Amino acid sequence: MQSFYFRGHLCISTELLSMNLYEFIKAHEFRGFSLKIIRRFARQMLGSLCLLQSRKVIHCDLKPENILLAHPLHTEIKTIDFGSSCFEKEKVYTYIQSRFYRSPEVILGMDYGMPIDMWSLGCILAELLTGYPLFPGENEQEQLACIMEVFGPPEKHLVEASTRKKLFFDSVGKPRVTVSPKGKRRRTSSKTLQQAVRCDDEAFLDFLQRCLRWDPERRLKPDEAIAHEFITGIKKPLARARTSAAGAGRSSPIKRSSTTTQTPLKDRPLPDLPGGSAARQQPNSVSPVKNVNAARRHSGPNAAPVVTAIKKTTAGNMAAATAAGLTSGMQRSSSGKPPDLASAAAIASLVSYTIPRSHEW
Repeated sequence: MQSFYFRGHLCISTELLSMNLYEFIKAHEFRGFSLKIIRRFARQMLGSLCLLQSRKVIHCDLKPENILLAHPLHTEIKTIDFGSSCFEKEKVYTYIQSRFYRSPEVILGMDYGMPIDMWSLGCILAELLTGYPLFPGENEQEQLACIMEVFGPPEKHLVEASTRKKLFFDSVGKPRVTVSPKGKRRRTSSKTLQQAVRCDDEAFLDFLQRCLRWDPERRLKPDEAIAHEFITGIKKPLARARTSAAGAGRSSPIKRSSTTTQTPLKDRPLPDLPGGSAARQQPNSVSPVKNVNAARRHSGPNAAPVVTAIKKTTAGNMAAATAAGLTSGMQRSSSGKPPDLASAAAIASLVSYTIPRSHEW
């Protein structure tokens, strides 16, 4: 990167980039994109916001026009246009952000910070899905009415902190009736976010909901958002999975091994970018929530009865019970089915562990 001054202005030369995301949406005839592509864009935008968060910088003008493709055939993007940016403690402007992506605190004349960029991010991702702006207000009054149409009116403490509340609310705090220049009247809480974006993906809807909270203090932060289920592509473990992991110290050796085998699945990477050899289709993978080894332990039809027999017999009879289980496994292999080696090995380990003990289980 190089820089120079021209007539008192600092000019910065950067790499030559491709079309912006608005042109990209337009090139696809405003039909929107799949969640897989949106996830790739979101990860990169969050990477930019995490960097800005670490430097306490607010972009102040995130929108599709300011996010460019690095190459027309790839999904690598770059965030540009920091002309309105400022440090969090050195704000310069009050009239910031393009209207469709403007956060409620800016519209209401409240103090703002880095959460306004997360609001813009949520609006951008919704537009990438549908092809159209989520809140297409033609002025600030209708813009706030568009937001209330989906999320209802803001909390009372936010209205009281507003310096422009008389433009949007009456003397008792109720939203003023807003009619667009085209004569359209917007009703508060008349539709859900799911209806607005025409999507039923729970992870994506939850991500948008957290990015588009009225209260900026409760809004998702970049470092939190990058670990969200929608971004990672990994479903959160169920409560019972956490319970079984906590009681692993009291479980048998077989149960302990099933708990440890689930860990690598949690860090499975996302699919590679399209356009090269990495674009080939990934094979179907196993859900990280599913217990992979549970089916293997009981895959043999006689595996469970053998374990029960061992538990009920004394140490002196364990060898006979094990021989019976292995013999049945050999008979299954002679019939054309592969022997259940996992069950046989597990039984043998239990026998070697319990034969020295003289009392019953």
